[in-house]
Amino acid sequence: MTDLTHARPDVEGETESRLAFTRTAIELVDRLWAMHGPLMFHQSGGCCDGSSPMCYQEGEFKTGGQDVRLGTLELPPLPGGSPAPREIGFWMSREQFGVWAHTHLTIDAVPGRGSGFSLEAPEGQRFLIRSTLLGAR
Repeated sequence: MTDLTHARPDVEGETESRLAFTRTAIELVDRLWAMHGPLMFHQSGGCCDGSSPMCYQEGEFKTGGQDVRLGTLELPPLPGGSPAPREIGFWMSREQFGVWAHTHLTIDAVPGRGSGFSLEAPEGQRFLIRSTLLGAR
């Protein structure tokens, strides 16, 4: 897959990114940021809504010791917005991370309706994770 933006690795001891976003996902992130301000992602790994990465306003989903921050998506400022670069954390439940610890995750956006409280729900697109084994890319 080309046109990927790799997130800064945040898992302790890791130097290689295990998380990337497609151009389509970045375009959706840009729209959501313009509407809602700073964002964050969380992947719970549960059924139904937990099967997709959920996008929230930063701080709207409370994280804690049960979560792992996999990476931080670093994006340039939006035109006409704050001149500061944008940083978007991507969190996963520690239990789910144990299952997916050997995978590289690519966040994409596809046609459809987002789930639950995820900010993209009314936008006609939803975030989707595609995974590959680390080292198999």
